[in-house]
Amino acid sequence: MHDRMKILGGVVLFIAIASFPVWYARTTGKATIVPEPKLVNAGKECVNTKEYMREYHMTMLNEWRDEVVRDGRRLPVTIAGVEYQKSLTGTCMKCHANKTDFCDTCHNYLGVSPACWDCHNFPKEQKHETR
Repeated sequence: MHDRMKILGGVVLFIAIASFPVWYARTTGKATIVPEPKLVNAGKECVNTKEYMREYHMTMLNEWRDEVVRDGRRLPVTIAGVEYQKSLTGTCMKCHANKTDFCDTCHNYLGVSPACWDCHNFPKEQKHETR
């Protein structure tokens, strides 16, 4: 019973520290900031919708990698009547050529380091008009 105030103080301090990211983001407004990568493929269709690609592009790239590199299946994929090669550098980087302005914008925001560039060469940074 003598340590009730110490325990209560410790619990309050723990809750304050554990909830710091939540209340800090809400009070500063930084929770609503979403990165917007610069698109260079104005008017062109991607292999899928913007929403799908934001959430599942890494899953799709991993599936393509497994099919091509591990299984030897290099047949192109047809999506919405358009044929695409299963290739990061041959398909994706044709439209999204500026890695710094496109890929790194979201990856840096989320604090992730994809392993794409462990095998692939960094693309030459090209200057394109963005929308």
